[in-house]
Amino acid sequence: MQARNVRLSERIILLALGANLPGKDDAPPDKTLCLAFDLLGESLGRLTGKSALFRTPCFPAGAGPDYVNAAAAVMSDRPAGEILGILHEIEAAFDRRREQRWGMRTLDIDLVAAGSEIHPDRQTQDHWRMLPVEAQMTTTPDDLILPHPRLQDRGFVLVPLAEVAPDWRHPILGQTVDEMRDALPSEHLSGIERLP
Repeated sequence: MQARNVRLSERIILLALGANLPGKDDAPPDKTLCLAFDLLGESLGRLTGKSALFRTPCFPAGAGPDYVNAAAAVMSDRPAGEILGILHEIEAAFDRRREQRWGMRTLDIDLVAAGSEIHPDRQTQDHWRMLPVEAQMTTTPDDLILPHPRLQDRGFVLVPLAEVAPDWRHPILGQTVDEMRDALPSEHLSGIERLP
C-alpha cells in the first residue's frame, strides 16, 4: 500500500453526489449540486465529466424527502485519503452535518472509485461489499473502502455514473458501470427521473 502523501499517476476519480435538504443560504438541492461541481474541478483536478441531475427516491425508503443525485469524473493524481478529506471540506462548505448514518443531508459526495484501486485491501473490500443491509445501516468502516462497497447495488449512483464513466470496470466484480446498472432489479431503478 502506498503512503498517503505520495502522488500517484493521474487516474479517473468517480464521485456520486446527492442532496435532499436546502443547503447554504437555503439553496435547493439542485443548485447545491451545480455549485459543488464547480468546486470539485477547482479542488481535485480536471473535471472530465458531470452527469445530468436526477430526482431519486429517498434511501432507505421513507427516511425523508426525495434526493437530487448526480455523478462526476475527475482526473487526479492525489491519494485517495487526501481526496476524501477534500470532499469532506466541500460538504462542510455546504453546511453538511454528520448526525445520522444514511440520514438527510444538504450535500453528500461519495468517493466511488479511484481508478482501479482496491483500498485498503481485497479482503476488507469483500467484507464490506457482502455485509447484510441491516448491518450496513448501523456499522461504519474505520477506513476508506474502494471501490465503494455498495456501488453495484445502487441505481441512484449507477444511473448518473453511466453518463460520465459507462466503461469504467469494477476491479473486483469485473463489470462496467453500464453492466452493473443493467444487472439491477427493476425496483432499484424505479422512480429515478432525469431533471429538466
